Amino acid sequence: MLLVETALEIGKLGAGLGAGIGIIGAGIGLGRIGGSANESIARQPEAATEIRGSSLILAAMLEGVALFGVAVTLLLAL
Repeated sequence: MLLVETALEIGKLGAGLGAGIGIIGAGIGLGRIGGSANESIARQPEAATEIRGSSLILAAMLEGVALFGVAVTLLLAL
């Protein structure tokens, strides 16, 4: 019985680590999107509105994927 409880606890630890890795990946992705957008606007200021719009759409999609990943890992923990 103790072995089963230990396996469940290790599974919950793995789910927590998976959620954390997903959030770290999303943070890195958002940083790269923001940095690239700022660099692009600095190079071509007349296209700033188009670049901002595209980067906001990309950031929203990335946040959705990250939230989905965290939800799946938390569901696996139950």
